[in-house]
Amino acid sequence: MAAPEATFKVAHVDEIPGIDYREDSFMRPVREHFGISAFGTNAWRGENVGDRLMPSHDEDPGSEELYVVLRGRARFEIDGEAVDAPAGTLVFCAPEANRTAFAEEAGTAVLAVGSTVGEPYHGGGWEVWAQFHHQYEAGEYDAVIESARETLEASGYAAPLYNLACCEALTGRTDEAIGHLRVAIDKRPSLRDLAKEDSDFDTIREEPGFQQLVGATQP
Repeated sequence: MAAPEATFKVAHVDEIPGIDYREDSFMRPVREHFGISAFGTNAWRGENVGDRLMPSHDEDPGSEELYVVLRGRARFEIDGEAVDAPAGTLVFCAPEANRTAFAEEAGTAVLAVGSTVGEPYHGGGWEVWAQFHHQYEAGEYDAVIESARETLEASGYAAPLYNLACCEALTGRTDEAIGHLRVAIDKRPSLRDLAKEDSDFDTIREEPGFQQLVGATQP
């Protein structure tokens, strides 16, 4: 008789393997670690005073986020306004609010929880892509393909597969790029419009397979 599936999981925030992310931030992919599918959640850590806890960003329309300062002390900067946030503070941000945060004490940790109002949650898989984003920004497309392909294919997420297709197009891997782009668009049709204007695909834009997949291109 098979053992019953566990009804809960437990992890200390520091036990979740971390990822170096944009603007020298350090993210722990909480949602991915637990396999959460109902909402997005990740943790951010600042090892030293002054470390950026999360990159500066705003959210897609309707996407609300709540930040919980787990320990230490954070300084949020929201639409240019500084917000002091010691441990235990809750900070809610509307989608259009540009936000970032910095550690005011060593070891500060912040948990972010979010979802889109009125819509079922669909994990975009950006956490899976995060560990390879630095290589992409540095133009190390071959390195991304070699190190990330297996992970991104196994994840099944549309956006990471789209990004893999971008890297393949930029390195002359036409068939692979079109194949991964096809899977990404099948999973998320809205990526078709993005691909029409994405300069990463300029090298394959006139390929019949790309034309059939994406349709009319921008002049």
